[in-house]
Amino acid sequence: MTNTTVSRRGFIKSTAVGVGALAAPALISSKALASSGELNFTGWAGYPDLAEKVFPAFTAATGITVNFTEQPDQDTMFAQAKVAVEAGGIDMIEPTIDRWGGWNSNGLLGAWDPAKLAMDNYLPGLADGNAGTRSRDAGGALFYVPSNWGTEAIVYKKDTAVLGEPASLGALFDPANQAVVRPHSALAAMGRWLDATGKLPRPWMDGYTDMGAMVELWDIALAEAVKAKGNVVQFWSGENEANAGFVANGATVGLCWDSTGYNLRNDGYGYAAPVEGAFAWHQGFVLMKNAVNVDQAHELAKWISTAEGAAMWATAFSSNPVGKGSADLMSAEVAAYYNSAFDDAKLAALWWWPDQSAEFIAKRGEYADKYKAS
Repeated sequence: MTNTTVSRRGFIKSTAVGVGALAAPALISSKALASSGELNFTGWAGYPDLAEKVFPAFTAATGITVNFTEQPDQDTMFAQAKVAVEAGGIDMIEPTIDRWGGWNSNGLLGAWDPAKLAMDNYLPGLADGNAGTRSRDAGGALFYVPSNWGTEAIVYKKDTAVLGEPASLGALFDPANQAVVRPHSALAAMGRWLDATGKLPRPWMDGYTDMGAMVELWDIALAEAVKAKGNVVQFWSGENEANAGFVANGATVGLCWDSTGYNLRNDGYGYAAPVEGAFAWHQGFVLMKNAVNVDQAHELAKWISTAEGAAMWATAFSSNPVGKGSADLMSAEVAAYYNSAFDDAKLAALWWWPDQSAEFIAKRGEYADKYKAS
């Protein structure tokens, strides 16, 4: 996904209206209201507001009960989906835009019906344009709708971290720091850092479209990351592990989601975009091929595209909302946090995760395993 024209500052504005003001119900179909049914949803672990605040609000608006199964990462979700496509039990899951194609090529997904959604609810650039194209298959069927978006950048201990001037991805591999990283993200960071410093034989992006180039470039990134592995105090795969890397294991720097930095903001940690550009992710919903509660899944996706639902969902993740008007309902504290980390130049430099095929993901997993085991 290329950089959208939507400014993060346009998404999240300081406002006196907090999330507690989200009381107006979304427009819900009479069919879904009459069903008062259930929805089996698998999503991200480590975000307690989903179960404590967001799903109860959705149930109050629709009568639909969400059976929420938490998983730490997309690889685990993918594994569970492969079981569920045979055994059932999952209607709807929340991966990222760069990953759904691999799920679909494995025969896991069904298409959304745009007529049962509210596609005009979304902010420009998230469900249309390049993102809209990436959300559909070659035949034009819609397989992915957005839920929130955010970044993966440098969380750092303000009084001890060595970041460089300006802050760089190279700080993750500096022996002066104690680091917490996600294995595949760390390898991508190494590759992008080497690319930015002119130390690769070809552009790092070549590896996302050519598997031969991928092996060539990731071999180099792995070798260099292994050399610098001595400062890694913990690997993470989900929010809870990332937090623990800092508060329990003494990390001074990490490549983590913006939500991790937000959760640690009052404990002496900051969040910084590297000069190479923060990794940016686009998260959304997919429908299982054998989903039973199809109408209920469409209602949740539609509710989260409303101003109220989008603001609540993004606040739960400490991320950016997707619905028009949602910025006016976001917490002023969340707005201040993001605006302090990203000026216009850093927004323009966002590096959106490219599409990654099932073959690429499998090979990437092999490199991540080698890195962890080295």
